[in-house]
Amino acid sequence: MSKPANKIQDLQYFGEFGGVNPSISDSATYTFLHAKTMLDTFEGHAEGCYLYSRHTSPSNLYLSEALAAMEFTETANVAASGMGAITSVLLQVCGAGDHIVSSRTIYGGTYAFLKNFAPKLQITTSFVDITSLEKVEAAITPTTKMIYCEAVSNPLLEIANIAELSKIAKKHQILLVVDNTFSPMIISPKKLGADVTIHSLTKFINGTNDTVGGVVCGTQEFIDSLRNVNDGAAMLLGPVMDSLRAASILKNLRTLHIRMKKHSENALYLATHFEKDGLRVVYPGLKSHKDHELFKSMYNAEYGFGGLLTIDVGTLEKANELMELMQHENLGYLAVSLGFYKTLFSAPGASTSSEIPEEEQEEMGLSDGIIRFSIGLDNDIERTYVAMKKCMQQTGILK
Repeated sequence: MSKPANKIQDLQYFGEFGGVNPSISDSATYTFLHAKTMLDTFEGHAEGCYLYSRHTSPSNLYLSEALAAMEFTETANVAASGMGAITSVLLQVCGAGDHIVSSRTIYGGTYAFLKNFAPKLQITTSFVDITSLEKVEAAITPTTKMIYCEAVSNPLLEIANIAELSKIAKKHQILLVVDNTFSPMIISPKKLGADVTIHSLTKFINGTNDTVGGVVCGTQEFIDSLRNVNDGAAMLLGPVMDSLRAASILKNLRTLHIRMKKHSENALYLATHFEKDGLRVVYPGLKSHKDHELFKSMYNAEYGFGGLLTIDVGTLEKANELMELMQHENLGYLAVSLGFYKTLFSAPGASTSSEIPEEEQEEMGLSDGIIRFSIGLDNDIERTYVAMKKCMQQTGILK
């Protein structure tokens, strides 16, 4: 069975002068020896030729090929941000009068786009409990164009049953679009039946929090439609990734398999010990997680259960007190985002999910006291646990 890391490792690129890294194409526009070749390239009929970097560039194509290999799709298209990738897909598939069925627990920016911006274009969305297949299917209407979800939801870590959602999508002849940002290499949505896989490259894939990026992985036909010069959303909205950033992310991608294993190992250690201490922990690797067995039926086991966990400490005040103390003790950073070498923690109800109204947060189970942890690559995780537990005792969260 082909594995995600093997697919990346098998790609071979040579730099212009025989470098082991591909050369960076630091150009916005490209020359032609013959005018006809320029015309053919503009119309998409000149393989290996480049016209203008908003269309694509060699550096972006190298990264796209590697990400498509990782996700087992025919091809991919990188964008300047995760939201650039997400909105391009939504607007490519949907137009005025169309409808989307979306998970209710998704990244706040995606939620805000679907809830507040898309209606300006007469695109409507029904937000449902993605773990209830009955509710998902009941929400589909004659104008529905896609089911949208996250493989592992932000921030509640609910697990989407991608294989069953795919069956529903195919039955109604609509697309299943899966954001796989929380679980690269761990879950392979395409293999489970997803039509389109999206990532924010900013997070685990890049891993160094020094750049923002996104990618859409899918069929050649779908990616070609995104890039179409006449009506392609990725082309006309212009969320192009810079070549220097693409080259940087490609280098970091090569160590993703090693990093994901360590993120998962550390997160499982902390989740297990904190649960034993009596804390309210949510982590897919714990048997107490309601979708633990579903996750195990889908995941690529060697990469573990991921680097994200949540702990509910009761109130926002207590969450803030704990996070400030942990940062003071150099146990991580009070910051949004995830996938960094240091642990990052935030209260999502007041940060990355703040776009979701309070009453809807309450309905979905997102309480004020929830802290989302993106567990880092600490070599001595036992030491980290002891120090974190001490902070919890100092703040009265643990006795």
